[in-house]
Amino acid sequence: MNTYIQMLESRKMTLIMSLPDNNADFAKAALDAGADVLKIHINLNHHASSNHFGTLDEERERIEKIIEVKGDVPLGIVPGQDVRAVEPVLPQLEEMGFDFVSLYAHHAPLALKTMSLKRMIAFDYSYDLNDLKYLDADVFEASIMDPDTYGNRLSEADVMRYRKARANTKLPIVVPTQRFILPQEVSVLKEAGVNGIMLGAVVTGQTANGIYETVKAFRSAIGEL
Repeated sequence: MNTYIQMLESRKMTLIMSLPDNNADFAKAALDAGADVLKIHINLNHHASSNHFGTLDEERERIEKIIEVKGDVPLGIVPGQDVRAVEPVLPQLEEMGFDFVSLYAHHAPLALKTMSLKRMIAFDYSYDLNDLKYLDADVFEASIMDPDTYGNRLSEADVMRYRKARANTKLPIVVPTQRFILPQEVSVLKEAGVNGIMLGAVVTGQTANGIYETVKAFRSAIGEL
């Protein structure tokens, strides 16, 4: 079994850092503060951070530095925003040793089903969560908030939607910080059936120090669950 999946299924809450830039210093800061898993990006414009990520060839040198830093920590990647752009790079990502890919369902090539890469598949805000029961994946990423509302505080209405996701799937559920989630709110997510929280630019900012301090705070909160 993939170590990432083992973590999600066996730990109180898995702590994932979605790096706002493919920067090895950011990766090291997250790991030093206690992140369990790292995730990076290529070939897309990232809404939450407003950053552009180049192609695999353009980002390769920086990615290889992150791979050196991470040691045995699972590493995932968002390989693009279109099936036609994602599919050609999948064999290279598999060869590089990535543990999983993270994609919206409408960006996920069917070729993934034949590969060793685990699939963390997301619904966006337009999907019907009742359809989650039909998702063929290893992990569900609940990226279900309208991008125009990114950064809002977590509300009961948001948690209700996470509970609905749990009611419709047995897959591990990862919640990204599309909301400005506070460390002390991790317990509410756990009670809603969430298995992992994925920190991103909305809560960490885009500095190594911001990443370190935020990851450390969430690590402490998870330790108190």
